[in-house]
Amino acid sequence: MGLEVGLAIAAYLLGAIPFGLLIARGGAGVDLRRVGSGNIGATNVLRAVGKRAAALTLALDLAKGALAVALARALGASALGLALVAVAAVLGHVFPVFLGFRGGKGVATTLGVVLAAMPAVGLLLLGIWLGVAVGSRYSSLAALTAVAALPLLAWLVDGRPPLIVASAALALLVVARHRENILRLWRGTEGKIGQRVEASAAGRGDAAG
Repeated sequence: MGLEVGLAIAAYLLGAIPFGLLIARGGAGVDLRRVGSGNIGATNVLRAVGKRAAALTLALDLAKGALAVALARALGASALGLALVAVAAVLGHVFPVFLGFRGGKGVATTLGVVLAAMPAVGLLLLGIWLGVAVGSRYSSLAALTAVAALPLLAWLVDGRPPLIVASAALALLVVARHRENILRLWRGTEGKIGQRVEASAAGRGDAAG
């Protein structure tokens, strides 16, 4: 158990690396916390910087979750250990120690940990997210739809109790982080994928963080 606790701590620190903030600041001199939604995820990078930076942010935020779980699997962690590592990596992204515990919304990192822990479930989630995102052009709606399906898919497709519980916890966390997006979706004021923003517009919709 000591190994798995250590892996969870390492997963948190890996998840806490704010790739979106670093990419936007290094490539375009933009502080994501002051533009668009103020979120450090890929959707806000897309709006504030552009497609290439957003794609890189999405890939790295996903990869850090996948890497944390893949390392735990390689070291022989149990299903409980994988669940702890998965949740810790997403918590690192959402509450990063490097940014005063104010981070992203955890969508891409959640997808990364699920792909590594439960590949079939992860692929189904990716399909749901892409389908809703393309059809609606709302990243937040796509994220909410995918995470809402996560616990059910974990139960039906994977079946390991610790990972089912972790999936439910991650779904609740991501939904809670999207509470403002939910209100904007209800009101019809949510920003769509690719919508450009100005530095003074902080507070609009974002999701893939």
